[in-house]
Amino acid sequence: MEFDLIHHLSIGFGVALSWQNLIYCFFGVLLGTLIGVLPGIGPLATIAMLLPVTFNLPPVSALIMLAGIYYGAQYGGSTTSILVNIPGEASSVITCIEGYQMARRGRAGPALAIAAIGSFFAGSVATLVIALFAPPLAEVALDFGPAEYFSLMVLGLVGATVLAHGSLLKAIAMTILGLLLGLIGTDVTSGMERFTFKIPELADGIGFIIIAMGLFGFAEIINNLEQGSSREVFVNKVTNLMPSWKDFKNSAGAILRGTAIGSMLGILPGGGALLSSFAAYTLEKKIGDTSNFGKGEIRGVAAPEAANNAGAQTSFIPLLTLGIPSNVVMALMIGAMMIQGIAPGPQVMAEQPELFWGIIASMWIGNLMLVILNLPLIGIWVKLLAVPYRLLYPSILLFCCVGVYSLSNQPFDLLLAALFGILGYVFVKLECEPAPLILGFILGPLMEENLRRAMLLSRGDATVFFTEPISGVLLGLAIVLLLITLAPTVRKTRDSAFRE
Repeated sequence: MEFDLIHHLSIGFGVALSWQNLIYCFFGVLLGTLIGVLPGIGPLATIAMLLPVTFNLPPVSALIMLAGIYYGAQYGGSTTSILVNIPGEASSVITCIEGYQMARRGRAGPALAIAAIGSFFAGSVATLVIALFAPPLAEVALDFGPAEYFSLMVLGLVGATVLAHGSLLKAIAMTILGLLLGLIGTDVTSGMERFTFKIPELADGIGFIIIAMGLFGFAEIINNLEQGSSREVFVNKVTNLMPSWKDFKNSAGAILRGTAIGSMLGILPGGGALLSSFAAYTLEKKIGDTSNFGKGEIRGVAAPEAANNAGAQTSFIPLLTLGIPSNVVMALMIGAMMIQGIAPGPQVMAEQPELFWGIIASMWIGNLMLVILNLPLIGIWVKLLAVPYRLLYPSILLFCCVGVYSLSNQPFDLLLAALFGILGYVFVKLECEPAPLILGFILGPLMEENLRRAMLLSRGDATVFFTEPISGVLLGLAIVLLLITLAPTVRKTRDSAFRE
């Protein structure tokens, strides 16, 4: 086992350390940090915009770059949280509470340094977790049949729905809408068109990138323009970056706890970085000396920043081993794999070890790059924060449009993306989170395919989903999870937790 791991990692580092992949890894983490720093863009919109660019890239390079954008954004998000009290990325929301208070007390330097150190440690540990646990999980997944995959996807969707923000009813409705949108197009089995309303452009279905770009790119721009909030950087020059020995001593335990929480919660459907950072902060408020919380407690920066990086990286485990996205960014990564002609699932590790282990090895390299990059470039990030959003959005919008049009060179795609942009804005106003919709859209066709295959193999016997042991357990877990969440007491606790 130990020898196999060393052998596989040597393959991975051989791939990741090639000059081409090093460049793409560097570009990914740099861009990730940049979009993490700039509030109102985020990794979702950026990865959605860059998916068309990956058409002509080698598969390994494309996925290394996109992965770098995701975990790089976790680093960058802490900079705006600490200096401006505006989270550059959703998972950095909780860092604002203590980080900005530290900046106001003239301790922005130690806050930024501890955030970077915590992120690096957590990212490195989470990558080791992936290397250790992904291979055995992939071997188990190779025994999965169509019934097991269908049940696993049902559990994934239920988990993502339960953990979505806001009303549970709205989250369920968004998931169902995503499943319905996934049915549009030509049925593979019968060759009949479904829900196309005789529009020829819809015969092949709606492009995943069009929906992602509309809901997360265009809608985000409209929402940010409407808010029009001005940003005031609290410090123009960050000095004294080196934390004191007391800072290290106080934050060490928080970093370890945050790493552990993030590594566990990142694997959960719908969890990832966001849930991890909130859970880590809540835990820190329950243990030890809590008198300084709300006034600039360094543990309140260290724990969430470690947790969101660990959560971001362990969310790759279900993607790489089962082909199931645990959150909406992982759904975009599945889209990128499909663009490259790679079928996500356990067979990737066996059939393309260079891809599998290359991505894992690149995460260690990327985390090291991020620490070296982030602290010296803080001055540049501070200047970027002063750029008004009205100057940024035209270029973002243009890039979105070019990306959508390049898919099939059809103006209809742009109209469709604009329609989803308006729909996304309506969702924001109605407080409906679009993440379950995207997960439903991605998993819908896969669920339908596995459902049909399972029914064919069982000669139409629907009880196969309960009589097969693994499938029955997974469906049972999904039903229990849904019933527990629908219980009045649990619903109240869930609603109050998300409000907090």
